[in-house]
Formats: sequence, structure tokens, C-alpha cells
Amino acid sequence: MSDHESPPLTKQDFEALARFRFGIRSYLRFSEETVRADGLTPQQYQLLLALKGFPGREWATVRELADRLQLRHHSVVELVNRAQSQGLVKREAHPDDGRAVRVLVTPEGEQVLTRLSALHRDELRRMHTVLTLPVWTSTG
Repeated sequence: MSDHESPPLTKQDFEALARFRFGIRSYLRFSEETVRADGLTPQQYQLLLALKGFPGREWATVRELADRLQLRHHSVVELVNRAQSQGLVKREAHPDDGRAVRVLVTPEGEQVLTRLSALHRDELRRMHTVLTLPVWTSTG
């Protein structure tokens, strides 16, 4: 069935979408307020999380971070610069690519990230009902 042939949305579908959107916004607001209270910007927390959560390793290149964070390369460079000046991340030479640099979380960054991520996990546990993907009442 193509997009223009999909069944019409029901009242329950709209309610499910609205509830899910509310959940996303509530979580993001919680996150922004929580990280700012700890002295970080939301972007710095996202950077630390992207590094610590990078698949298969404990570091990433700026290009990989730009992809993960959905930001332009130069914006990530500025973000890494600010985080490095605060002692949250460090740069190291890439072992296989002389043009690339590895970005890693410092021990201080790890402490901040661990504390903030525990708060985020607890909030997600509290919010699990509004952050559950909608179940569509109309089937195609």
C-alpha cells in the first residue's frame, strides 16, 4: 500500500502521536534542565554520550561525531574545543590515519557523564509509558 492509500488516522492515533510527542519534549526539557544545572550545555552532554556510547570503542573522530550528533563538521570542532577547555574530552593522534584525530572522554568527563546519565536513565524509567512507541489502531 503506498503512502497516499494508507488508512485514515483515528482519534486514538492522534492521541498516541500527541502523547509520544509530549513524552519526547518532556524528556528533552528534563535533559536540558538537568545538564545545565550541572554546568554543561545540552550539546556537551550529547557529545560525551556519543563518545561513551560509540559502538565498539571508547573514542570517535570529529567526522563520526558530526554524523552521530547530526551537526556540521565545524560545529563539532567548536564543541570539542569548548569541552576540551573544560577538561571533559581530550584529543589524541589517530593510530591509523595521520589526518584524523581521536576524541576521548577524560576521567573528569566520565564522572560528569556517569552522574548525568544515571539521572537520565531514571527519568526514562519514570516516563516509559509516554515514551512507548504508538500502537496504531488502523492497520494497513
